[in-house]
Amino acid sequence: MSTVLRVELRDRIAVLTLDRAERLNAVGSETVELLKQALADVRHNDDVRALVVAGAGRAFSAGADLAEIESFTAPGQFRAFVGRLTEAYALLEDFPKPSVAAVHGFAFGGGLELALACDLRVAERGTRLGLPEMKLGVLPGAGGTQRLPRLLPTAIAKQMILTGEPIDAARAWELGLVNELAEPGGALAAAEALAAALAAGAPLALAAGKRLIDHGLGMGLEAAIAYERETVSVLFSTEDRAEGLKAFRERRPGDFRGM
Repeated sequence: MSTVLRVELRDRIAVLTLDRAERLNAVGSETVELLKQALADVRHNDDVRALVVAGAGRAFSAGADLAEIESFTAPGQFRAFVGRLTEAYALLEDFPKPSVAAVHGFAFGGGLELALACDLRVAERGTRLGLPEMKLGVLPGAGGTQRLPRLLPTAIAKQMILTGEPIDAARAWELGLVNELAEPGGALAAAEALAAALAAGAPLALAAGKRLIDHGLGMGLEAAIAYERETVSVLFSTEDRAEGLKAFRERRPGDFRGM
């Protein structure tokens, strides 16, 4: 059995760990296919309410698998490879359950693009995050040029993409790219704690909240507010909404069932 991607279920959290430590968790076609399969499995597991994406060894991920890329002999092969990465990362971004990236060591290129596809990011102090493709005469091809400017001030994103120079976790946190800073060795535990807080929420509301934010950003304000109104109206009729109000009155955590 391949260990390129390890999947572990912990309480209501699925931890997906890139497990190619000897290759600094380079992301290749096998990893991508296993990620897509893991997302499909977790999607249909009602016991899982949130995801954590992590990396084994001394880094989150060095990026796309250069050995695989160097084996390509035609532009179409590279286009198909990038398409596979893009599809998998889009599935993660659009996933109905919230995700948290636990980043340590460094996250470069396709590795950072994977973290950008997650909803939230936790990084250890000293971690470096960057898109170094410009130094190789190319550009990020799995969402980096599009997701990074949506998460950072445009000028900062341009500087990172056009120079290929990384920033450290503290700077990423100051800029809002990283949600929480962890001490060295603490990214996974901090990410799991954040995921547990997310998992305690109502599943239907969590999924709807993700859709409202992600899709609403591409709408005009008036249309987005109308979308919000309709979504919230649907949530009002759910059993979880009634349970939430009852739990609030009884001063206890809600027992949400996704109904």
